[in-house]
Amino acid sequence: MAIEWILAFLALGLFAGFMAGLLGIGGGGIMVPMLTTIFLAMGLTAEHVVHLALGTSMAAIVMTSISSMRAHHARGGVLWPVVKSMAPGVIIGTFAATFLAAKISAQHLAIFFALFMGYVALNMLRPKKAAPAEPKAVGKVELATVGGGIGAVSALVSIGGGSLTVPYLSWRGIALKNAIGTSAAVGLPISLAGALGYLLQSQPGQDLPFAVGMVYLPGVLLMSAASFITAPVGAKLAHKLPVATLKKVFAVLLILLSLKMLLSVL
Repeated sequence: MAIEWILAFLALGLFAGFMAGLLGIGGGGIMVPMLTTIFLAMGLTAEHVVHLALGTSMAAIVMTSISSMRAHHARGGVLWPVVKSMAPGVIIGTFAATFLAAKISAQHLAIFFALFMGYVALNMLRPKKAAPAEPKAVGKVELATVGGGIGAVSALVSIGGGSLTVPYLSWRGIALKNAIGTSAAVGLPISLAGALGYLLQSQPGQDLPFAVGMVYLPGVLLMSAASFITAPVGAKLAHKLPVATLKKVFAVLLILLSLKMLLSVL
């Protein structure tokens, strides 16, 4: 791999890890559009770049998911019974959706990604509603079913599911601290099932050394190592920087990156 691509993957991992730690948002929203740009610059055809970006991003967030889960568990923020109930649905939904992604065109995947990130950005821009005072009873069947839906969407846009899991758990009356911590723990089976599913896919016509299925292994290693370094830095600065303002800036960045990816493959 040429030195410029090594530096590009490292820089992307550093930035995505820092923003994930600072704002509590998975790196997929940044990684996927930027990986699409990198793969196009490397000479891959537009027909394959979005699939490869999704799989590579999903595999890269495994390490950050582990780090985030451990941090929230140490602070007592994870509701493990909820995680246990959601996990089967999450794993099945995420894994199955990778096979669906393999059959969807790059253009349609890019449109879905852009629309979803637009939804995420709008949620970041609007004022937060207070969670209900009393938790609502949530059955295991509901948690597993919702987990399946969250997993499926997460696989199609390569995220850890936080933008869906946290609002759902908050709506169910779970305190925000526990909703975020539980979501972080749910993000691990999402990233593992998604990474495995994308590794098992095939990309006919793709001429890229060290790519397995829809995952570019050198990119995964470089981004994982870089994000592992900067995610704790971002988390520490979260208490010192104006996070509310930064979230608004980041929301605009998400929209611009999504539009850029969309224009790259249409």
